[in-house]
Amino acid sequence: MKACLIADDHVLMREALAGTVRMAWPDVAVTEVGDFTSAWAAAAAGQPDVAIVDLMMPGASPLVGVRGIREASPETAILIVTGTEDDRLLLDLLDLGIAGFAGKTSNGQIIEAALRLIAAGGRYLPPRLAEIAASRVDTGPSAKSALPADRPGLTDRQIAVLRLVANGLSNKEVAQSLALSPATVKTHLAHVQTILGAKNRTDAASRARARGLL
Repeated sequence: MKACLIADDHVLMREALAGTVRMAWPDVAVTEVGDFTSAWAAAAAGQPDVAIVDLMMPGASPLVGVRGIREASPETAILIVTGTEDDRLLLDLLDLGIAGFAGKTSNGQIIEAALRLIAAGGRYLPPRLAEIAASRVDTGPSAKSALPADRPGLTDRQIAVLRLVANGLSNKEVAQSLALSPATVKTHLAHVQTILGAKNRTDAASRARARGLL
């Protein structure tokens, strides 16, 4: 990641997010703004790789505000950080091509995992939203094969990582087996833990096995 836009009207939240981003990518250029109008201008001027955006900011309604960022910088991956549970709004945002959602109470590890997944071209969804999004997917045979109802939001690669973890491999060994970096394995596991509601990698493997995913 070369550039990141952080848009949040709370200074402490912006500083915390900026700290998380810089810890993961020390050389990243971070731009901080506190309203949607400034976010639109910053996105248009900087064309950031990733934008971390609060929904409730001055300048526009959430949907209009996020759409403005998307239009100002179409290639920017947008991570929404929010406390809302308005499924209709979240699904409307998904339709804009949002790359992910994280809760306002998410710790730095979760935010970093979400950012790494998004920067790698993935999508980071909380379990409840992943299930709702999955239910909107074409229900034809090919779609059901690609995303069964009992594995919402989990990719084939994440299942492969889980399978090796269940067999007792360390993150480093999993990375070597799948030709991935240890950081990518860590990101996959953090996403899987969120999706399955697991406390750690071992619990995630156990829950996956119980659900017949392995």
